[in-house]
Amino acid sequence: MAPAADRPGYWGTSTSTLDWCEENYVVSYYIAEFWNTVSNLIMILPPIYGAIQTCKDGLEVRYVWSFLGLAAVGIGSWSFHMTLQYEMQVSWTFLQPFKMCILLPMAFLVIRSVFIVTWVYPWLRALGFTSLSIFLLGFVLWNIDNIFCDSLRATRQQLPPVVGAVTRLHAWWHVLTGLGSYLHILLSLQIRSTYLKHRPKVKFLCGVWPMLHIESQKAS
Repeated sequence: MAPAADRPGYWGTSTSTLDWCEENYVVSYYIAEFWNTVSNLIMILPPIYGAIQTCKDGLEVRYVWSFLGLAAVGIGSWSFHMTLQYEMQVSWTFLQPFKMCILLPMAFLVIRSVFIVTWVYPWLRALGFTSLSIFLLGFVLWNIDNIFCDSLRATRQQLPPVVGAVTRLHAWWHVLTGLGSYLHILLSLQIRSTYLKHRPKVKFLCGVWPMLHIESQKAS
């Protein structure tokens, strides 16, 4: 059900069969669900950069596809939330198999990674459990947004716009699951690179965003 505060916008009346808790066209005339849209940037830009860096480092192509698969899901979600048009929903739905190609192997990889960071590479434990915790927190917030949508809308009406933006829990779902997925790909890359003796090192882009760099491709 669409929020009562919906306004007319650039893309016209919503034709999608899904409409989330965020009020439509409140922030921008050109974006139906502003926060649910821009929050997908974390699933688009960092994975694309990660894919490029993975190619530069000459690492296995499966990790390139992992990053690009995450970016494809982000682009599909961006298009859907921006327009709320049925055609974009179909495209977004079409991309769900790509998402499952990430999440289903990830379910196995999570179990495998827990074993590895606990007994094989315990110094990677922080990264492993951080990625899992962030993803699960996003899932919890997504469910809260769905279950308590009416209460969240009412609360937002009483808050300043900037503060109200923090209550966009579906947007936080994008941010946290995007970050959690990215970190888990990074963890898998670091485990694999360490096993192959490539001397991986995590560096922070602009002092904030974690990236994996390979200091040497040669075995020591």
